[in-house]
Amino acid sequence: MTETTGAGDGPPYLRIVAGIRRRIADGELAPGDRVPSTRRIAAEWGVALATATKALTTLRMEGLVEARPRIGTVVAGAASTAPGSAPAPAPVSASASPSAAGAEHELSLDRIVRTAVGIADAEGLPAVSMRAVASRLGVATMSTYRYVPSKDDLVLHMADAAFGEASYGAEEEALEGWRARVESGARTLWGLYRKHPWLAQVGSLTRPLLVPNLLVHGEWMLGALDGHGLDPTTLFDIHVLLYSHVQGVAVHLEMEAHAEAATGQSEDQWMDSRASTLRELVESGRFPTFAKVVGSFEGGYDLRLDALFEFGLKALLDGLTPLVEGPAPGTPEPARRLTRRPAGRLLDVSRTSRPGPGCR
Repeated sequence: MTETTGAGDGPPYLRIVAGIRRRIADGELAPGDRVPSTRRIAAEWGVALATATKALTTLRMEGLVEARPRIGTVVAGAASTAPGSAPAPAPVSASASPSAAGAEHELSLDRIVRTAVGIADAEGLPAVSMRAVASRLGVATMSTYRYVPSKDDLVLHMADAAFGEASYGAEEEALEGWRARVESGARTLWGLYRKHPWLAQVGSLTRPLLVPNLLVHGEWMLGALDGHGLDPTTLFDIHVLLYSHVQGVAVHLEMEAHAEAATGQSEDQWMDSRASTLRELVESGRFPTFAKVVGSFEGGYDLRLDALFEFGLKALLDGLTPLVEGPAPGTPEPARRLTRRPAGRLLDVSRTSRPGPGCR
């Protein structure tokens, strides 16, 4: 819901700044209280994430809010609540204050990565920058570059840390049969993408991430499929296919979160606003099967990504079972190889290798 402020018809980010200033002045937000995240601001005011980020940056520059490690952006304790009365703070440096010096002293790659992951979880991957991480940690931006040279490198560390939050222990090792083990691996990955929706946006099948903790999951899936007489290319193709199903569904988790923040509409609200367009398509007579199927839903089609993931996983494994286990008695022998790639595109560890997903 858009808040009315004294900013008139000025730029949207200034209206947001004025609105949050008023909340602070009225005591609705007290010193130390968390202010809304960029996603919350985007949804509440109906603006893009970039506009919400600019508003928070302006509030920080005015000294009204500050970033605190492991907490987020909060109302500054000593900031004036009068609009425009607070001076812009000086850039943080190791010698600026005892607290800043202490933050610099405690800085580490692990803290930087964990902070970046927290920002991505709350606000999406585009909100992650070296400056944003430094601000959240209360240190100078240049201090972070001593530990990680660029945002691209930071994202690699973030992905590695996220994929490393789950592994396979004695309970998983006790699973019997390739299918149970593959299901365990796929659901483990799905759980990580559920926890960190931005993760599915990083990398692609054709340009995989080369991080050790993703290889842990790839090793588990390949180990589950190995030993069934599959040639190496077919085995790896199956592995890639399974991984692409998990990532392909998971990529919509972050896309939906971003769309909701950018438009201020939930998925159901967005669909309701397009009801007339959908009705025109159904009633046009051009798409009879579509009209028949859509018309048969009571209350509309409910797209549930968790259920879609499980449905697709079962369908894939049902279809792959004859290939992995061999044909049932009395049925023709299936081809043991899938469609070949063009010459020169196979994995070749003797030159620059292309270890597919799960080995990313």
